[in-house]
Amino acid sequence: MIEFVSEYLIYLLSMKPPILRWLPNYQIKNFSADLMAGFTIWAVMIPEAMAYSDIAGVPAIIGLYSVPLPLLVYSIFGTSRTMVVGPDSATALISAVTIGAMATVKSAQYISLTASLALVVGLLFSLFGLLKMGWVANFIPIPVMKGFVQGLIWLTIIGQVPKIFGLDGSRGDFWQKFIHLIRYLPQLHLTTTLVGLSSILLLLLFKRYFSKLPGALLTVIISIAIMRFFHLEQQGVKVISSIATGMPSLKLPFFSLDNLDAMIAGALAIVLVGYAESLGAAKTAAEKFGEEIDANQELISYGISNLASSFSSGFVVVGSLSKTSVAIDGGAISQVSSIVHSLLVVLTLLFLMPLFSDLPHATLSAIVIEAMLGLSNLNYLKRLRLISSLEFGIAMASFLAVLFLDVLPGISLGVVLSLLWLLDRATNPGSAILGKLPDEEMYRDIARHPEALTIPGLLIFRFNSSLFFPNANNFRSNLLEAIQNASSPVRQVLIDAETLNFIDVTAIDMLAKLNHYFQQKDIVLSLARVRDPVRDLMQKMGLEREIGAQYFYERISDGLQIFLEKNK
Repeated sequence: MIEFVSEYLIYLLSMKPPILRWLPNYQIKNFSADLMAGFTIWAVMIPEAMAYSDIAGVPAIIGLYSVPLPLLVYSIFGTSRTMVVGPDSATALISAVTIGAMATVKSAQYISLTASLALVVGLLFSLFGLLKMGWVANFIPIPVMKGFVQGLIWLTIIGQVPKIFGLDGSRGDFWQKFIHLIRYLPQLHLTTTLVGLSSILLLLLFKRYFSKLPGALLTVIISIAIMRFFHLEQQGVKVISSIATGMPSLKLPFFSLDNLDAMIAGALAIVLVGYAESLGAAKTAAEKFGEEIDANQELISYGISNLASSFSSGFVVVGSLSKTSVAIDGGAISQVSSIVHSLLVVLTLLFLMPLFSDLPHATLSAIVIEAMLGLSNLNYLKRLRLISSLEFGIAMASFLAVLFLDVLPGISLGVVLSLLWLLDRATNPGSAILGKLPDEEMYRDIARHPEALTIPGLLIFRFNSSLFFPNANNFRSNLLEAIQNASSPVRQVLIDAETLNFIDVTAIDMLAKLNHYFQQKDIVLSLARVRDPVRDLMQKMGLEREIGAQYFYERISDGLQIFLEKNK
């Protein structure tokens, strides 16, 4: 396994990285802006990385281990000028769920397996990138992602709330954790509760009135100062305790193929969710600067970033929209800001970690809760309900599945329902009977445009999709039903083929049989606006010869005119 990973990494590193395109053109006048942006991101990343460690179920220091190398790697291999990679709440929670089924939280085995999961995620990201599978994110529709994220938000919050009150958490789904909280809430620790609620209040005040300041870092500093001044640890407020100073040793985490079966589902979920989230952040940054994002290169860069995090004993990392937004607002111009940011984290690990020893767990939980509330967007679901009840139902199914079942079933159910919906849309795309608008050379669906004129005996039919094996029978059924329901006997069917961007052998065979059936009924089958690739295949299979080349029209109006001339 070690030899495979080493050779795989060497191969990835041998690829020409994007940094060779932008760094030679970097202008030194931009360094001051990147420097300040690096400090700004550092002020946000330090407390959040430590807080997200708690979500992942590992010590706070692990979150900082997961920052420097991935940042440097992405600055070399990533295609976004300003995107920031690092720990993320959603993927940290999936990591915790995956590894929590294999080991005790925060045990040595758990920490090692968490780094191993980052290794597996890194290999999958890289493999998908090399196979040019950047399109995979297209299979997570936005409603599914929104519903899934909302579920993650509330699952994360309910997992952090007990620490605000100085209570022990519990395992299980959202409702089991909620019932546990209600049951033991009377046993809350008053001093811890004051620290936790005060931390939330501080964060909200900073966000409301001093949004330009690093609210999370200032809240951490204030809470540490209060802890030391009032000796609150002696009153039972739990702190993260001593944190070792220094960098982690770079090594391949312990990994056996026996763990792979247990990890692969979680790793794939992280890749799917993390890629969609990261690509969204990268594209948001790209729109700001008018740059192009290479989806496949992004996969490779996330892969190497996770391998780097794994080697430094960290956990999974992805692109962060929130921290990317902070970088842009902070004036970042290039990935030099991430390089500055990574160096600042290294200095923090080397010299500043003892300062965080009195940081209360309640404050870290407050940071997570405030960040989660900032991501909550229930208004989106409200608007979606008014726009599309079906997509709203899929989003809610994903949302509720996360709460009632778990993280992995939530995203899995959302994706499965979306694929079923996609298959249904491919199979039943809908059709229309067209009529000519008065005094215009335009043809519209008569169901939506009652003023459109139809010609007795001529049925102009449009299928709202390409024509291939899943929907061929649906095409036939819709057309025969339209003929049956026509107000006068149909003597000619004219298919508007402009929507048929693609056709396959199954569909052509169906049209040939349909033409034979029409000939028995004295009905002429004709087509208008057939695209060249579609007609080429029809010619190869002899369908054009069977129908007759004279019944292939360049325009609908041509077919209409010829029909009128023949039926004067």
